[in-house]
Amino acid sequence: MELKGLSAVVTGGASGLGAATARMLAKQGAKVTVFDVDAQRGADMARELDGRFVAVDVTDRASIEQGLTQAEQHHGIARILVNCAGVAPAARVVDKSGMPHSEAAFRKAIEINLIGTFSMISLFSARLNGTDSIEGERGVIINTASVAAYEGQIGQCAYAASKGGVVALTLPAARDLAKMQVRVVTIAPGIFLTPMLSALPETVQDSLGQQVPHPSRLGKPEEYAALAKAIIQNPMLNGETIRLDGAIRMAPH
Repeated sequence: MELKGLSAVVTGGASGLGAATARMLAKQGAKVTVFDVDAQRGADMARELDGRFVAVDVTDRASIEQGLTQAEQHHGIARILVNCAGVAPAARVVDKSGMPHSEAAFRKAIEINLIGTFSMISLFSARLNGTDSIEGERGVIINTASVAAYEGQIGQCAYAASKGGVVALTLPAARDLAKMQVRVVTIAPGIFLTPMLSALPETVQDSLGQQVPHPSRLGKPEEYAALAKAIIQNPMLNGETIRLDGAIRMAPH
């Protein structure tokens, strides 16, 4: 599917992996709508891309519907969805003081990372039902998991469980949507230079990067975006989770 002129939605598009992907899509000629809860950054990104911003909470189906409606009103029906919205809580099952993991924190990770992703997939795809096919397909969905789905570290139970769920839903979602000619692919990034990691001291960033076999550095958000572009343009990529991690396998901590 060629990107020029197509309508695209990126959740979590105000920063990090989502922002890099939104920039890539706009550079390729797509009409981009950014969904995010950060209104200031979202509005700034929309201005940069000559696109649209809608404040959307992916845990709220009414908010998603409103966002998709606004995107459609301005750019036409969205054909591309990239799910980058997410949180990364860190807490042990039982902490050093003997306190159990917060159920609310665990639930929040599941609601945003997993249920939010599924709600976006479902509501986005429903709008493609009955639309015209473009080059043999109606739409492409890209989700964001993590290598934590496979090798969750100490303190990552909530995060790993939520991202493991994203990996698990990828194939059945692709099978469900095959008759609609909608593809579903997931990217599982390793250690990437996101805003969270950017706040760490440079020595810590270098130490993390050295854990990656090759290239021995942190991943760049633009490299995530480059893979997203390849997925969109390659119609045989479907139902798969692709590790983007420089061959790292995470240690316990």
